[in-house]
Amino acid sequence: MKNIKKILIANRGEIALRVMRSAKEMGISTVAIYSEADRNALHVRFADEAVCVGGPKSSESYLRGDIIIDVCKRLGVDAIHPGYGFLSENAAFAQQVKEAGLIFIGPSPEAIELMGSKLAAKAAVARYNIPMVPGTEHAITDIEEAKLIAAQVGFPILIKASAGGGGKGMRVVEDIDSFEEQMQLAVSEATSAFGDGSVFIEKYIGSPRHIEIQVLGDTHGNIVHLFERECSIQRRHQKVIEEAPSAVLTPALREEMGMCAVNVAKACDYIGAGTVEFLLDENLNFYFLEMNTRLQVEHPVTEQITGLDLVKEQIKIAEGKPLPFKQENLEITGHSIELRVYAEDPANNFLPDIGRLETYVRPQGLGVRVDDGFEQGMDIPIYYDPMIAKLVTFGKNRQEAIEKMIRAIDEYQITGIETTLPFGKYVLQHEAFVSGNFDTKFIQRYFTPDVLNTTATDDSEDIAAVLAAILLQQHKQLPAPSAAALSDTSSASNWRKNRLK
Repeated sequence: MKNIKKILIANRGEIALRVMRSAKEMGISTVAIYSEADRNALHVRFADEAVCVGGPKSSESYLRGDIIIDVCKRLGVDAIHPGYGFLSENAAFAQQVKEAGLIFIGPSPEAIELMGSKLAAKAAVARYNIPMVPGTEHAITDIEEAKLIAAQVGFPILIKASAGGGGKGMRVVEDIDSFEEQMQLAVSEATSAFGDGSVFIEKYIGSPRHIEIQVLGDTHGNIVHLFERECSIQRRHQKVIEEAPSAVLTPALREEMGMCAVNVAKACDYIGAGTVEFLLDENLNFYFLEMNTRLQVEHPVTEQITGLDLVKEQIKIAEGKPLPFKQENLEITGHSIELRVYAEDPANNFLPDIGRLETYVRPQGLGVRVDDGFEQGMDIPIYYDPMIAKLVTFGKNRQEAIEKMIRAIDEYQITGIETTLPFGKYVLQHEAFVSGNFDTKFIQRYFTPDVLNTTATDDSEDIAAVLAAILLQQHKQLPAPSAAALSDTSSASNWRKNRLK
């Protein structure tokens, strides 16, 4: 057992800040790394020490494990927290950290490698009788063999890359005629994205919900689950809105899925915080999907309903301390929702909208949490994921959490770029979301860009009101509108002005 005194956070932005805050509360010194593009980033200023590790591209900086380890040795660092993304699920990096005599705040290299392959993960958990989506248990390379298996499984089927995630190397095939082309595309995409063209076949579940279970495991063999997160509001297979708990899980189903998640963790001797993902069909049948061997973007909603700080738990586990609680000690309190605020244009197929944050004012108040890495006047770099912030609300029940989220979205002021804030408000007010009757096809079923056009109408009304006041003043020689009034209306029209730039 070793007390960690200094941590290097091998990441950037909001997750780096989030880890640093917990570390500082524990009396642990922090070291930030940054690229040339992030020289003025908030996480650089917040850390006790900061070191530039390379150029703007991730491959020149945040993915340079060799440089990161050298920084640790030079500054007397005890442990590395990888956050999520970048090197967080890189088994080779975790092994290098271990060989350098440092603590990797995460699972073992062996667990990362095992769960990093969807096929290997399926094989590892098979002995625990965990429900699986019907399909192959091995990689498929032969087209003719693949066609036969697809016919046996039954169309539609899903071709998936064994490595990676984020929807890459994934193709839905409706019939045998398009199978060969779609398989070649999946292999090509998987090879390009992950350097591994291995693919496998699963039965395609058309309208599933995406449910994931948070787990924690210590070095003493104790593993618990921290209940579920609903992650079904997605675009391009990537999550936009998450909540905890799910609106559809019964206590019995929650316990069953939770124990399956614990068994998945046992299958790879898991240490630290991890997430087991499942598909849930319309009949509430669930199927193991994969395990993410890191902290998830959406971990704050679990923290809100359990009262636990998952980063502090990760650090204590890495120090060799046993979990201070058992499964029966854990319970759900209230409800939490997270909206990922991306610099994306929902009206234009969620394309990134990189630019400067001309106005940036965070929402506040009881039950509102903002995890971010930006401030007014900063630019959104083109080199990294376009997420600006995670907006999280917490209420005594789901309705209150929704109401707080809508209020927080209205209060969140961002101009200069398009964001997912108006999309989030649309979802939160939609009958399907409010009722809990939705799945991963929400955007496909309900969302079209025209539903967000209300802003232009509101701006037009504001402009018309000012023009009418000016005309009336000219006609009746009344006092002209004040500068403040004109300024207010100009502020309301920032969206239009930014669109015209």
